[in-house]
Amino acid sequence: MRQDDDRIDLDTSLGYLLKEASSALRAAMESVLRPLGMTITHYSCLELLAQRPGLSNSELARGAFVTRQSMNVLLQALERDGSVTRPAEAPVGKALPAQLTARGRERLDEASAAVRGVEVRMLSGMTPGEQEAALRALRSMVRALRDDA
Repeated sequence: MRQDDDRIDLDTSLGYLLKEASSALRAAMESVLRPLGMTITHYSCLELLAQRPGLSNSELARGAFVTRQSMNVLLQALERDGSVTRPAEAPVGKALPAQLTARGRERLDEASAAVRGVEVRMLSGMTPGEQEAALRALRSMVRALRDDA
């Protein structure tokens, strides 16, 4: 066996292609969110709170794939701009559940439309059946990697 047999061929590597797709998606999302004064993490936080009101800093950080410290800084900024509210004291334990305000919902609506446009563009070359198959395949990949961890 040659040493090269253990190397990854970038032209046929699914992992490399996933990384390339992730990078292209991130760049496209950044380009539509930047004019709205948002980052992807900012948008993710608002979207998570809209779909799961009352998440804590730690839960939001996990959902947005950032550190707790980064999320705390973002939440403080979102509170200052009136997009999010948190109680002054934790109702139970130490977690301060966050809620979207009316301003936060307005900002999210605008950002969601922009991000949805990126997703529509990304999927435009796929049939509904291909989109469903891709969704199943990606979920399977995530499950396999998390199960092994």
